[in-house]
Amino acid sequence: MNFFYLLGGAGVGAANGLFGGGGGMIAVPVLKAAGRSAHEAHATALAVILPASFASALVYLAGGLVPFSVLLPAALGVVAGGLFGARLLPRVPERFVTFLFAAFMLAAGIRMLF
Repeated sequence: MNFFYLLGGAGVGAANGLFGGGGGMIAVPVLKAAGRSAHEAHATALAVILPASFASALVYLAGGLVPFSVLLPAALGVVAGGLFGARLLPRVPERFVTFLFAAFMLAAGIRMLF
């Protein structure tokens, strides 16, 4: 077992649980630093976020923090968007995927500050 991946995974899981998502924002750079291509990094980040998201969601659901009026429509949209994005990723050049990811991270960071 690669200690780098184990340590990175722990950080991703902690961030995902703490922030209610966003672990992929950490997972992608960690995987790219480990030498994975942009396509592999994004696809693997999604795959490893699934169990962390599931575990965190169970805790949030049990704690009554999930408004069910939001859950179903948002979940349906996420599933549809996820299917679309997953089919699109292999067709998009890696450099563009990396640029777009960085642009979204930058925009989200700026939005959170103001």
